[in-house]
Amino acid sequence: MRSILLALSLLFSVHLAANDAAITVNDAYARATPPNAPTSAIFMQMNNNSEQTVSLVSASTPAAGRVELHTMLMDGDVMQMRQVEKIEVPAGKQVELKPGGLHLMLFDLANKFAEGEEVELTLVFSDGSQQQLTVPVKKVMHKMKHHH
Repeated sequence: MRSILLALSLLFSVHLAANDAAITVNDAYARATPPNAPTSAIFMQMNNNSEQTVSLVSASTPAAGRVELHTMLMDGDVMQMRQVEKIEVPAGKQVELKPGGLHLMLFDLANKFAEGEEVELTLVFSDGSQQQLTVPVKKVMHKMKHHH
């Protein structure tokens, strides 16, 4: 009887571990901030390894007073940032958070983000799972368009 219970508990543990790994995060980084900038952004790739859509529903970090999920949208000729309720990652698919698209926006920074530093980040998903990440800070250069 004891071996059956042990086998069942191990099976249950493996099932829980598989659920925790529904989303894998790759290439996460935070944008270094210019002097006196009160905000930064975090970018990453999220892969859904499960058979159901899982959404990123919130994020937090001790490095910022507030973290919001954002996207960029064209409104006429103007690119505007908009807060979104969640970022869906369809089953078996990948979603990229990148400059000019979906991203995590960090407000009320405790300190400026310098290249080479690290930021602790917690991601919360719709399936109840959470992921703790240590995100490197990188300098991000914006490409300028020239019109002649």
